[in-house]
Amino acid sequence: MGETVEIVEVGPRDGLQNEARLIPTDEKIALVDLLSCAGFRRIEVASFVSPKWVPQMADGAEVLAGIRRTDGVRYMALTPNMRGLEGARAAKADEIAVFASASEGFSKANLNASVIESLGRFDGVVRAATADGLTVRGYISCVTDCPFDGPVPPSQVAVVASALEAMGCNEISLGDTIGRGTPEAVDAMLEAVLNVAEMDMLAGHFHDTSGRALDNVDVALARGVRIFDSAVGGLGGCPYAPGAAGNLATEALDAHLTTLGYVTGLNRAVVAKAGRMAREMRHGGG
Repeated sequence: MGETVEIVEVGPRDGLQNEARLIPTDEKIALVDLLSCAGFRRIEVASFVSPKWVPQMADGAEVLAGIRRTDGVRYMALTPNMRGLEGARAAKADEIAVFASASEGFSKANLNASVIESLGRFDGVVRAATADGLTVRGYISCVTDCPFDGPVPPSQVAVVASALEAMGCNEISLGDTIGRGTPEAVDAMLEAVLNVAEMDMLAGHFHDTSGRALDNVDVALARGVRIFDSAVGGLGGCPYAPGAAGNLATEALDAHLTTLGYVTGLNRAVVAKAGRMAREMRHGGG
């Protein structure tokens, strides 16, 4: 049997957050319930952010309350501050995530704070969560390119990764937020991050905007990364990153990894069905 690679399904949160159609809560619950049958260990379900800024995620508590929780599946929620952490706790999220940027331009657009200021905000959130026994994932956006600042030096990504690890994050997901990363840039970024973080705590999060997501997955695999994020149906995009539409599709990632001989543990038929459901949600087909 081949080596195991974990696929973290982010469609219900990162995939849906930027959809123009306000998707009903029951449709989100149905998608998560189907994904729970596919073999994922973790599904990112909700975001406890201000509904003023991300209205699509305003029903996170209702989604977490309505899903059928499956043994062996952890349900994650994004929490930018203490208020978000309290909401995630109350909704019984199994794992939380905070999100920093490697670039100043994106940090100011997304968080209305400098990189250093944002890390200061997250420190209390992460420490409070870990004190409660919650696992915390740290996202880093714009690890190769920023829509405002252009190319991002690998050293900046390493600084943020080091800070997230120091405050207690168990995992760091490295995001090519606008999908402009080349294999060369991804490799240089990973080399820098590996100077400050252990390989087994890193995940790759590649958007396919420029059609290079699987090439970047291959570079990360060669470096030893064994956790990747993706969204069924290729849903995705960040409201604060122009041109970011298009997470790597889970169906494509699963097929690619399987072809390379890795084991994902996913049921391909269920994943395909979830992908169809996600695309129908986008177009209002329920």
